[in-house]
Amino acid sequence: MRKNYLTILVIAITLALALSPVQLAYGQGAHAKHFEGIKIRFFCGGPPGCPFATVVYRGARAAEMDLGCTVEYIWSDWNPEKMVKQFKEAIAARPDGIAIMGHPGQDALEPLIDQAIARGIIVTSQNTDLPRIEQKYRGDGFGYVGQDLYQSGYSLAKKCVEKFGLKKGDRALVWGLLSQETRGLRTKGAIDALEKAGLKVDYMEISPVVNSDPPAGTPVITGYISSHPDVKLIITDHGGLTGTVETYLRAAGKKPGQIKAAGFDLTAATVEAIKNGYCSIILDQQPYLQGYLPILQICLTKKYGFSGLHIDTGAAFIDASNVDAVADLAKKGIR
Repeated sequence: MRKNYLTILVIAITLALALSPVQLAYGQGAHAKHFEGIKIRFFCGGPPGCPFATVVYRGARAAEMDLGCTVEYIWSDWNPEKMVKQFKEAIAARPDGIAIMGHPGQDALEPLIDQAIARGIIVTSQNTDLPRIEQKYRGDGFGYVGQDLYQSGYSLAKKCVEKFGLKKGDRALVWGLLSQETRGLRTKGAIDALEKAGLKVDYMEISPVVNSDPPAGTPVITGYISSHPDVKLIITDHGGLTGTVETYLRAAGKKPGQIKAAGFDLTAATVEAIKNGYCSIILDQQPYLQGYLPILQICLTKKYGFSGLHIDTGAAFIDASNVDAVADLAKKGIR
């Protein structure tokens, strides 16, 4: 019996010694994670506390914890000029990789991306795509995690026309960001779909102040509604504004559903607006994934040389019929 016990003990020790290097190599050991030592700068997009940017941050933070890399987070107030300045600073710090937001556009970012990649820094993008640059540097790990912007805007507006029975001659407002080269494609898609359906479309540009502080838009939207009492649909092309739509409509003295409101991105505030009847439908671009997956992209490229992955996260419509399924996750900042 003692001999059998010793034999089993020797086999167990041998297996443990044989398996431990494998466990460590794949990040399962107690002393190492799979991508330790990789340093990344990550753009969250908005200001600290922004509902959308906070969900992006949580996704990136979860990836950092899971994968073992080290991440420095950058907050930009959704300001394209600030993003360019911060990108220059990130390049100067020479991390292994930088995950950028594409709001400044391809012409502004391409020379800096050229410079970063020439220095051996991996660059990838989230939220706003840069198709020309992605094509140029895909083999170097430049990918994209986010929506197909134009199609997302078009799909949401088309869905609104169908869902709310809107007809030719009805008035709609699109409050968006046409001034931004690539980010504005979602706004353009929404306008195109409404105009194709024969609606009268008014457009308002989201100001820099409202872009970083959505409640500041309350007098803007109440003023518009006052001067356009026949408006039937308002599309807010901005997650923060969509999450504030109940505040806007209450301030304008409107009852739930009196004006149909549609927009983008699921947050706790948007869930409440949907449940209270003030937000009619949204397209969820799953910002948590826009945080998690760019971190994984950089790690995979750095360690294994994988090329850039293009991942479309914007596909799900959420309204009163299905919001309960994701409400708890939205409150936790995951959906």
